[in-house]
Amino acid sequence: MTTATLQFVDTPDGAFAILADQSDLVLVSGWTSDPDAVLARLAPARRPRQVVAGETTASEAVRAYYDGDPTAIDEVRVAQSGTALQLAGWEALRRIAPGAPLTYTGFAAALGSPSAVRAAASICARNAVALFVPCHRVLRGDGTMGGFAWGVGVKRSLLAREATSATTLLPPAFSQG
Repeated sequence: MTTATLQFVDTPDGAFAILADQSDLVLVSGWTSDPDAVLARLAPARRPRQVVAGETTASEAVRAYYDGDPTAIDEVRVAQSGTALQLAGWEALRRIAPGAPLTYTGFAAALGSPSAVRAAASICARNAVALFVPCHRVLRGDGTMGGFAWGVGVKRSLLAREATSATTLLPPAFSQG
């Protein structure tokens, strides 16, 4: 790849970086304002030769997400490179509903390997397109946050935002109060 576009979006959780290729596929995303931290999430062979500042279509989904639509991120096109298990895992992460996080054990079971908890955790850790592939929706078995490349505070904020949004997405007959 020769050129990629880098955009920073202001969010309540801090600057959100989006690195997209020439086809507007997101290669890296996460909460940082440091271009070097963005590029460090890519293997050296996958790094673009040139990075230019610009607009990405994914930024619209980020703004909509933070405006209260947790499903806005669902259709953002991403490009990740990995093993067959990693690719399947990243697809499975996209199927976890907002407001309904899984444990690493539950995520491993969703992958068809209930005993592969470490592999499930590794899939989350190697996810380069945070938010769009929502690895933040996976928790430790005891319900605690666990690790998150962009900080546990951001993970906690995302889960709280999604929990609130999930209750507003229910049909009126199911809403509380």
